[in-house]
This record gives sequence, structure tokens and C-alpha cells, in this order.
Amino acid sequence: MNRITCTVLLLVAVGCCTAGRPSLAKPPQQKRRTTSAVQVDMRNVMYYVTDHVAVHILQLQGLIVPTKRQGLPVFDDVQSFTLAIHYAEIAIGMDALSHILNHYVFAAPDAPIMDVTVTTVGTSLKVQGKLHAQGDLPFETEGTAVATPEGHMRMHTRKVTVAQVSVKGLMDLLGLQSAQLLNTDKVRGVRLEGNDLLLDPTLLLPPPHIEGRVTEVRIAGEHILQVFGTKPPSGAPHPYSGNYMAYRGGQLRVGTLTMADADVMLIDMDPQDPFDVSLAHYKDQLVAGYTQITPDVGLRVFMRDFHKVQHPPPPPQRGTLSRQPVAPPR
Repeated sequence: MNRITCTVLLLVAVGCCTAGRPSLAKPPQQKRRTTSAVQVDMRNVMYYVTDHVAVHILQLQGLIVPTKRQGLPVFDDVQSFTLAIHYAEIAIGMDALSHILNHYVFAAPDAPIMDVTVTTVGTSLKVQGKLHAQGDLPFETEGTAVATPEGHMRMHTRKVTVAQVSVKGLMDLLGLQSAQLLNTDKVRGVRLEGNDLLLDPTLLLPPPHIEGRVTEVRIAGEHILQVFGTKPPSGAPHPYSGNYMAYRGGQLRVGTLTMADADVMLIDMDPQDPFDVSLAHYKDQLVAGYTQITPDVGLRVFMRDFHKVQHPPPPPQRGTLSRQPVAPPR
């Protein structure tokens, strides 16, 4: 039973780190704010992590900083920059999280966990699935997610059930085996503290690398909503009334175009729903739209949503995030 319980905890750890696909650990470092840093501002953007799974960026302000001291951010190379978030509200749907777990995290035939489903129960998270390594025993966990003072995410586990049997005294059952299953060489950014899991999602996420501080985590309907940083004063004007991604100042390369003092705004051609954007396919979106030049030689690119381009991808799997807006933090 010890190994079964450890495996269940490991699932929750990895799953929640994926949910915060955009989750963060450290605030941006002042010394990195060079002239190459680009100010970024986003509003109501559905950012595609894969062709079928997206996270909903309700709003975001921060910097894009080159990863190399003498380099510059390159739109086509996610390894070339870090997104340093000052403030953001980012959500992911339960179907999207379930899709990531089943098709990427535990996709191997010999994966210890299979058929994972993540749902919300009020303000709690419920994870259900099968322990493949234990003869496909059904399991279920339930708990809450909160932000820590250090800017990490704490998963407080209230209940673990395996084969409909409640498992109590979690740490007593884990003993020393937890250090083996949660070895940082295999599962980076996860550690145990009492009955809780502390997560540092920046160590598990694929590029582009993200920096920042989680200040609030809560359940909003069928989504996990994470808030980063401190909300800027109200009344600050938005650069555009619709859905957009704006990049200003510093050096930035987009395709073959290199700007010394960037002034680029990617604008949703259909603001009635969130702005679907995929960095892997942004050129297709550019071709399907049109551009304008401002009197100050700024570039305004009106782009068609990723799922509305002329040759759209296959219909999204059940892991795709709902495109309905999520209620902002109270």
C-alpha cells in the first residue's frame, strides 16, 4: 500500500505542475532588465501549449528577456527568451489538464498511471484514474491548492482512496520511500512537507522559461486560476480595446524582421471570443490576416485565430480548454 500511495501523490504533483503551465517561482531579477528586454502586455489570449491544449491568459504584464547576455528574444526560438511576469491571471480547464496527463505525462505503455480524469468539486480538486503498475486498481485523491508565501503552490491532500479504501496517516505510510519516488533527479520541483506537496512548477515546464511569483490559486468553475504578482493600479489604459499581445521597447526578432525598439501588436480579428495563438503556427495566422503601419512606424498585425485558419488542425481532444472567459479574481 505504501508504494500505491506514493504513486498517487506523484500524479497529483506532476498534474498540478502541468496545470500551472504557466506557474512560476522566482520574481524577475533586476539585473536582467537590459535594453534588450521587451515589455509584453496580453489580454484575453488562449495560448496553445500543444495543437490541442491551451491555457487561458486573461491578462498579463511583464518582460521578455533574452536568455543570453548578448542575445535578443527571437519569436521563432522559445529557448532564446524568458517571460518574466509582473502580473498575470492564467487559467487551465480540467479537460485540458486531463488531456496533458493522459497524452504526455503518462503516455508510455508502461506508465504507472492511466485513464486520468481531473475534475473540480466546489473549491477542491479531484483526481481519478487507474494504477496500471498495480493491476489497474482505481484510485482517487481530493484536496485543495493554495499559494505559499514563497510563491510556490501547495497541494493540501485531504483524502486518498485506492480501490474504494480510504488511506489515512499519509506520511506514516510513505516513510522513507517518498524520497525515492520524489527524487529531484526524476521529479524536479516537487517535495513533501507533512501531508502536503510543495510544487515549484518552473522546474518542470518546457520552454519558454517563465519567472514570477504565484500569489493566489483558486478554483473558478471548471478551471484552476493562478494569479501571479501584484495587480497594477486600476485605471491604467490598455493599448487596445480588444484581445491582443503587445510587445514594446528593446530588441525583438520576428521571422526575418529585427527591431531595435520594438512596437508590435498582434490583434485578434474576431474579438467576440478569446485570441487563439500558437507560437508553433503563428506564421499561418499571420498569412491569414493583414498588417498596418502606424505613423510612428509601429507594426499592427491583425491575426486570425489559430483554430480558424484556412487549414485548421483536427478537432481538439477533450483536453482543450473552454473558450468561455473565466471570472477574474475577487
